[in-house]
Amino acid sequence: MNSIDIDVIRTALDWQSRGHRVVMGTVVRTWGSAPRPPGSLMIIRGDGQVAGSVSGGCIEDDLIRRVAAGELALRMPEITTYGQTAEEVRRFGLPCGGSVQVVLEPLSSQSQLRELLVLIEQHQRVERRLDMATGLVRMGAATEGDKLQFDGQSLTTVHGPRLRLLVIGGGQLSRYLASMAVMLDYQVTVCEPRVEYHEGWDAMAGVTLSTQMPDDLVLAMRLDHNSAVVAVTHDPKLDDLALMEALRTPAFYVGALGSKHNNAQRRKRLLDFEVSEAEAAKLHGPVGLNLGALTPPEIAMSIVAEMTALRRGTDLSQALSSWEGSKTVCGGSGLTRAPLKL
Repeated sequence: MNSIDIDVIRTALDWQSRGHRVVMGTVVRTWGSAPRPPGSLMIIRGDGQVAGSVSGGCIEDDLIRRVAAGELALRMPEITTYGQTAEEVRRFGLPCGGSVQVVLEPLSSQSQLRELLVLIEQHQRVERRLDMATGLVRMGAATEGDKLQFDGQSLTTVHGPRLRLLVIGGGQLSRYLASMAVMLDYQVTVCEPRVEYHEGWDAMAGVTLSTQMPDDLVLAMRLDHNSAVVAVTHDPKLDDLALMEALRTPAFYVGALGSKHNNAQRRKRLLDFEVSEAEAAKLHGPVGLNLGALTPPEIAMSIVAEMTALRRGTDLSQALSSWEGSKTVCGGSGLTRAPLKL
């Protein structure tokens, strides 16, 4: 669950505490090109105030009108679908013939949102199961492979923890990389033991500066499947310390700046630190999609693009335009994965 959805839950609890009727909408299925993926959240207050989004603006107005009029989810959860006909697609402005199915849940104390928020803030992965017939909610621990499931009788959603990014080095590129990652909802930590690079980091919202040595910090952070590590100092004394520990973790992305030759040499060095060949092969280096990037912000963009593609399960050996899993874009970018030469 990202911070946008956490904010939606906090807002819902605030509205409930002030006596408002609140309905929560969750995207459960999409067909064609849909604006928001399954799991996206929106809350609608009885007087029409909203937070979050289930379509990026296509169907929100109609949902607000129907909820405020008491037509939907007055007492029990309900299902509503948009884009079932060509007329609906035109009316609601859904892209490329897309359709969206939303479960609307009237919130109450039995919704257990407060308990859910506490567990998320404790960095636990939580499975929340809503019974459509009764509105009752059960919660339990979620495993790494769990994801949203909906069979018409129950809705199971998985929440927390947020994505994390550890950047090794506090130079100019790191600032652009950290800023873009924050926009993509990562909790960002910059590891920089060198005091000459500390200026200004304390003013960057959403970013924590650590002065620990990189290997100690990687161990202390206990990186999981929602974590990424990017080493950008060009100094093996710092980068390699982080990488030799990060490659042993479940982190979904571990990358290092540098040329193809430098990264080949880095992999050889890592083997001397008891990193296995399989672990060394996980290193993404050179980092980034081949966007023709030259400037620090362009390079940062290519790195977060590759991280995003991997997290979404994109096959980077193929042109992105041929990936059939995209639900939000009409056509493709035509980008292919190739080493970024720096």
